[in-house]
Amino acid sequence: MILTDFVRALAQMVDPRFRRVLWLGIGLSAGLLVALYAGLLALVGAFAPEHVTLPLIGEVAWVDDALGWGSLVLMLGLSVVLMLPVASMMSGFFLEEVADAVEAKHYPGLLPARAIPIADQVRDTFAFLAVLVLVNFAAFAASLAFPPAAPFLFYGVNGWLLGREYFQVAAMRREGRAGARVMRKRHPLRIWGTGCLMALPLTVPVVNLLVPVLGAATFTHLYHRLARRRAATR
Repeated sequence: MILTDFVRALAQMVDPRFRRVLWLGIGLSAGLLVALYAGLLALVGAFAPEHVTLPLIGEVAWVDDALGWGSLVLMLGLSVVLMLPVASMMSGFFLEEVADAVEAKHYPGLLPARAIPIADQVRDTFAFLAVLVLVNFAAFAASLAFPPAAPFLFYGVNGWLLGREYFQVAAMRREGRAGARVMRKRHPLRIWGTGCLMALPLTVPVVNLLVPVLGAATFTHLYHRLARRRAATR
């Protein structure tokens, strides 16, 4: 059933609303990284000397150029590491649109979902980014101590993080924050297993940028499947 949710989400990736959220996330992330690089260049230009005098060598007039090119190399390296979490953060502001598109196609006739307040979206998105970075740093440190555990830690930890975040987004729209938390506690293994499936593309460059949209869609299907099962047992 988890694979069914994933395949249905993947089949809808051509939906214009999916693509809009995907390109918004990537575009805003790239813009942010360019702005950071521009700020770094401005700092280099403001504080780096145009030339220095070295013993036995004399005057060196290309220090600022070297620092400028060095900052470009540094930023390109950092962008490889930062692009995914930054894109996840940016896409997080638009994931309700993905859930709306899934419901419009697969679950017609539902009452309109409650809108998540902007303040809650901002708080939850930045909290998720902080936890994502800190927990992955801790997992990386643990994997250095015991390298054979590295892949299990990576997929296990990110599966838990992605499952928690994306199920919360999907369920909050229909259940509220408290109701979403109750459902998450009732189905921890299903949510974690689906999160682990979402974590698999994280190791594939470019493909990993699809994870926020694909995750939101997959967990919207998972939420509705669990909600229908709950209704059927009442």
